[in-house]
Amino acid sequence: GGDISQLTAAVPAASSAPVQAAAPAGAGTPVTAPLAGNIWKVIATEGQTVAEGDVLLILEAMKMETEIRAAQAGTVRGIAVKSGDAVSVGDTLMTLA
Repeated sequence: GGDISQLTAAVPAASSAPVQAAAPAGAGTPVTAPLAGNIWKVIATEGQTVAEGDVLLILEAMKMETEIRAAQAGTVRGIAVKSGDAVSVGDTLMTLA
């Protein structure tokens, strides 16, 4: 029989990630990054009224462009990213109020 070794992957602590300003309770619904990548283009503008399904921004990951769409109708508040920004899964990109 062969030796069995256990391999443990080091996972960086969440505190090492850049801290995004959290929206106060009741301030709206955060739009978060579904995957890690770079912001290619922010389409929505601060104060813009959007309908469910409208494209808010385009995220580039693994040489593919992914449209981030509004999950609900609302008004764009607090855009937290700009073109070229690197984002991680779950980062708040903007808030819909």
